[in-house]
Amino acid sequence: MIITRNTVQREIILQTVMNMDSHPSADEVYEKLKYENPSISRATVYRNLELLAKRGKILHIEIPKGADCFDFNTIEHHHMRCDICRKVYDINILKIPKIKYDKIDSSGCIINEYTISFKGICPNCQK
Repeated sequence: MIITRNTVQREIILQTVMNMDSHPSADEVYEKLKYENPSISRATVYRNLELLAKRGKILHIEIPKGADCFDFNTIEHHHMRCDICRKVYDINILKIPKIKYDKIDSSGCIINEYTISFKGICPNCQK
């Protein structure tokens, strides 16, 4: 097992994600940080975002055909990506039933988790 320690840079990266009013990509986090912390590298930001997601401190949101994003809200919820502006939004739909699945489906695959992603048009782009 590899032991990692909490670093000052990791804490700065986490605080930056928490203070952004969006679901930032790794590049957006880096762009926000580089002026205040010129010694931080893009690779450090990417590596630490992945580690923070792995540790459950933030969510890693996979975006098909786009840059993956990160979310500080780790409570179970869903996301929607706007087809026009490409922003990612939290959505709280209460009527999505929990999907019950067997650990092994008919193909023999073991299912560990699933995600549901929504695409649509955000309120700003509907105007």
